[in-house]
Amino acid sequence: MARRLLSVAALSLLAASTSFAQAPTAPPSFISASSLAAEQMNPKLVLLHVGDKEAYAKEHIPGAHFVDLSMITTANPPRQNELPAPADLEAKLEALGISDDSRIVVYFGNAEFPLATRVAFTLDYAGLGARTSILDGGLDAWVEAGNGISSEAVAAPRPGSLTIKPREGATVDLAAVRAGLDAPAAHVLDARPVESYTGADDRGGAIKRPGHIPGAVNLPYSSFFNADKTVKSADELKKMFAAAGFTPGQPVVSYCTSGVQATVPVVVGRMLGYDVKLFDGSYQEWSASDAPVVKAATPR
Repeated sequence: MARRLLSVAALSLLAASTSFAQAPTAPPSFISASSLAAEQMNPKLVLLHVGDKEAYAKEHIPGAHFVDLSMITTANPPRQNELPAPADLEAKLEALGISDDSRIVVYFGNAEFPLATRVAFTLDYAGLGARTSILDGGLDAWVEAGNGISSEAVAAPRPGSLTIKPREGATVDLAAVRAGLDAPAAHVLDARPVESYTGADDRGGAIKRPGHIPGAVNLPYSSFFNADKTVKSADELKKMFAAAGFTPGQPVVSYCTSGVQATVPVVVGRMLGYDVKLFDGSYQEWSASDAPVVKAATPR
């Protein structure tokens, strides 16, 4: 399907508004292309595009602002994508035009699904989960639905006015994960590809002690969505969690290499009613410490 270009100026002839009745503690949700189109001109809407910046310049949803993970995270070696301190995060989100009453939709362009969930997780951590959605299927789904795109430059957002309310228990640290190693039931989820979990892939030598956290169950982030990068049905996802040994009400710790892929099960699990927490330092921090590491020929 040919991509139809629309200008932001043309779209400004329309007007719409959307109210939100979700509880403040509600998690992010997924939104279809048709639903996003229906509220595209909501004056409170903040559209965030994640992916390659050059690709964004060529085609993006009209009015969308580009966001890179470096704009909402901080580096604290060996932790690469760490949540900033609350005051710093508040300023970073305000710089993206986000206010207390914003409606936020995150979508991926040519990037992978986890970049969008990392942004959504960060917004959820900041207390904005009820106001945040991920465009199901990303930019391709938007175009496939017959909606227009733009190559027009988008003006820098007007800074927002935000008071974040960090969600307690959204993350766990290295000490907490180590302390829970003797838990009798499965509670650690490894969201990396199988090769990383088994230790066969050491990321070109970047991972000094390849393998996984003892007792972790491998549930690759890619298994959460379909071939077209739309999220799987709730029934399918619940069966995946159950088959991996996780149950609603049981705290689950999700990790990957640097805290990005792991946000797929965090965000999706939260939507399904699971208490999934992010090990923000993830395997980068774990393998750089003296914590035990397991290598396995096949995933658990």
